[in-house]
Amino acid sequence: MINWKVRFKNPVFLAQLFLSIILPILGYFGLTAQDLTTWGALFILLREAFSNPYVVFMIVVSLWNAINDPTTRGIEDSHQAKRYQWPK
Repeated sequence: MINWKVRFKNPVFLAQLFLSIILPILGYFGLTAQDLTTWGALFILLREAFSNPYVVFMIVVSLWNAINDPTTRGIEDSHQAKRYQWPK
């Protein structure tokens, strides 16, 4: 089990999730964040990205790496982390 409540209170985790989604998209299309100058361009890029199975796979792998704790077995938090009320 993952302590989602505490993870979502952690700004580093939120940044990891955001970057896990946006960086594979930007990398695949050869763009930088500076290339996204309008909301319309961003929405078109997201639509194209999520219609491409390869990009979706790269996003899933990137999210897995952000969520998974490599110091525990499986995809769960340690017993100590499960008891946290706030990120440490």
